Amino acid sequence: MIYLQIFWAFFISGILGYGGGPASIPLIEKEVVDRYGWFTVHEFSEMIALGNALPGPIATKMAGYIGFEQAGILGAIVGVFASVAPSLILMLGLLSILMRHKESPRVKRMTVVVRPIIAVLLGMMTYDFFFTAYEGIGWIQTLVIGAISYMLLGKLNVHPAYVIAGALVYGAIFLG
Repeated sequence: MIYLQIFWAFFISGILGYGGGPASIPLIEKEVVDRYGWFTVHEFSEMIALGNALPGPIATKMAGYIGFEQAGILGAIVGVFASVAPSLILMLGLLSILMRHKESPRVKRMTVVVRPIIAVLLGMMTYDFFFTAYEGIGWIQTLVIGAISYMLLGKLNVHPAYVIAGALVYGAIFLG
């Protein structure tokens, strides 16, 4: 029964929490504090403070923590799944619609318009990252990390996760 309660608490807040994690927090609080009584208001506020200190989406961190506190590892899995399930279902539904109409001239025109916009947004993000890194660690370190990453990703087809892990190790050794 507890797994079903965990699922519904986060599934409902995931459906109604339009606007991301901050919009979901009051809905999650309503479920876990008022409806089920799993946490006090004080405990809930401490959990939010801790969750905001960690990287990643706040709603899934809260779902994992609350699920774990109430029902262990399986509870955490159920909570995280329930918090992402509404988005997952919607994306699968929209993807099926898009795949059905992928040969449509309208969809093709939309794709032609969207691709350059995505390229520009990614270029702007890269530019911002480069200058943030340059200001933080200097141009030599930025150039070394950029060149090594380019070689690994572009020429040797190394998985991005390994490149990111390698950059973290490089930063810990040479910049730490």
